[in-house]
Parts: sequence; C-alpha cells; structure tokens
Amino acid sequence: MRYAVYFTPSEDDPLTKAAANWLGRDAFSGELLAAPSFDGLPAAEISRLTGEPRRYGFHATIVAPFRLADGVGLAELEESFDRFCAKTAPFFIGGLRIGQLGSFLALLPMETEYQLSAFAADAVLHFAPVRAALTEAEIARRDPSKLTTRQTAYLRRHGYPFVMDEFRFHMTLSERLPEETLARVKPALERRFEAFTGRPFAIDGLALFIEREPGAPFTVHSYRPLRPLEARKSA
Repeated sequence: MRYAVYFTPSEDDPLTKAAANWLGRDAFSGELLAAPSFDGLPAAEISRLTGEPRRYGFHATIVAPFRLADGVGLAELEESFDRFCAKTAPFFIGGLRIGQLGSFLALLPMETEYQLSAFAADAVLHFAPVRAALTEAEIARRDPSKLTTRQTAYLRRHGYPFVMDEFRFHMTLSERLPEETLARVKPALERRFEAFTGRPFAIDGLALFIEREPGAPFTVHSYRPLRPLEARKSA
C-alpha cells in the first residue's frame, strides 16, 4: 500500500469536475466516467491518451507516492497530514496555462512561482519521518541513468527526483504523446479548460491519496483545507 500527498482543488470545485470528466475518473469518489467526444477528438482517443493520469487522478504531486516507514501506521500519517495542513496558510499563484512538460500536456503555472516551490519543499521535509526509504529495486525502476546527479541524489534522499530546486508544479492531463498528437490535442485542451486559465488560482488545500495495491487507481483518502490566514493570525 502506498500513499501520496497531492494538491487538488476540493471535491466540488468546478476544475475538479472538469478534469475528472476529461480524464474519465473522479479521484474523490473513484467513479469511472465515460469520456465524451470533444472538439474533434473521439471519445476512444481521449480515453487512450489519458490512461496513466486517469489512474493517478487529477492532481499536482507535492509528496510523491511512498510506503510508510517501519513502525508508522495510518493514524500517524493522518496526524502528520492534519498538522501540516493546519500550520500552512493558503496562497494564490498568478494563474494556470495549458503547457507541454516533456512529452505530455498539463496545467502549469503561467510564470515561475517561488512560493509554490517553497510550499512543496516544506511538505517533502515535513513528511520525511513517516516515509520509508526507497529500496534499491524501486530506485532502479526510476532508471537513474536518465537523471542528473542532483536528481539521483534527491531520489535517494527524498524518494523522488523532482523536488526542491527540481520541483515543477504540474497537473497532468495526458499520457506521453508524439509531437503530432501533442500539436493536435493542446489547442483542444486550451479550449476545454479556458475557464480555469489565465486568472489567479488558489492553493488552498491538500489531499492524502492512497494506492491500495500495486497498479490500483489512486483515490482520495482525505482532503483538508490549508489553514485560513485569519486562524493563523489569531493562534
């Protein structure tokens, strides 16, 4: 069993609903959703190009999937999760855009957001005591030969290569795709998600996701809002 700490809007947020309809699964309920045809893209093609992100659910990785450390149970993880959310204030970023990261499409920040990076780094360090170190087999599956020296060091120390100064906030919307498909799908995604891009965007909650067995879909175990600024000032 693995867990992950992901950013996602709340269950009833319109972006959560729009992304679930695009990916074909609601990570809060676990419900599979029939992908409709959209903007010239057949439903069957949308289903094919969203397979991997559908399994993980709509999210941005903050603390990558991990096993619990020896002696740590779910209760301790939940307490750590609640404590982090209670001490962390929400904030806004300038906005989101549909962009290409490597060979997949995602919702990305419109510009560099240092507060996002600091937020993610704080989370990685906070959850370190409850996370089991990766085994050598797990490290090998990441293929360190394709990583930089720094990324490999982060993989071994933090369980994920793209943390700290390597962190890139992204909410994945597609599989890895060939250039021709990327060029065709990106404009369709820009139109589909235009109501959620180009405007201030709140980072105001976190979800604890669970993968109950290898290869199973990740689902939301619990969602917590980040601590309101008013509560922070009155503490």
